[in-house]
Amino acid sequence: MTEICLIDDDQNILASLSLALKSEGYIISTFSDGLSGLNSLREDNYDIAILDIKMPRLDGLEVLQKLRQTSNLPVIFLTSKDEEVDQLLGLKMGADDYITKPFSQKLLIERVRAILRRSKEVKDLNNTDSNDIIKRGKLSLNMSRHECFWNDLPIKLTVTEFLLLESLASTPGYVKSRDQLMSAAYDDDIYVDDRTIDSHIKRLRKKFKDLDESFESIETLYGVGYRYIKE
Repeated sequence: MTEICLIDDDQNILASLSLALKSEGYIISTFSDGLSGLNSLREDNYDIAILDIKMPRLDGLEVLQKLRQTSNLPVIFLTSKDEEVDQLLGLKMGADDYITKPFSQKLLIERVRAILRRSKEVKDLNNTDSNDIIKRGKLSLNMSRHECFWNDLPIKLTVTEFLLLESLASTPGYVKSRDQLMSAAYDDDIYVDDRTIDSHIKRLRKKFKDLDESFESIETLYGVGYRYIKE
């Protein structure tokens, strides 16, 4: 059974969204503050987390920051319309998606399904005997194990980051538009805007630059898209 951690200080959202997700067959654990939610995320094996940004004790960004120190668990943010800076910061910190309040429960459930499908595909690869590896100079991607290495040093990537990097590195030298990258990382029925892709790419670059300041392999072609540079 799929288990979801839902953290929001709005009791109405906790009650209504919990009921909607349970009706889809998910097991839901709810928390009304960031600290108790984070403690549960560290102790229990969830499949995905849904976090509000503005919460007491620890806000959603702090929860994500601490969670990303040890886990690549898929995360969806719930944000208000006036929290654009926080939305972008959340993506840069490693959130997989965000939804703006007020939101359609149907839309949220579709986003949850899409991310869980992507996560399951990666887990299924981990359970195969395949040794499908992409090597591009210092970069090595083990598709069957969802592992990324740069100069033989491991880099932890979220599911979304891994799929985007795979799309770019699989065809080095060729430009991938944002629409093509969206298709690689998201289901066809899920729309994300350009800035979501841009934020994930910035997050990817930062992870590599933290390991190697000379990293310049992901090139931006303004107004066109991105490409992985041949070495």
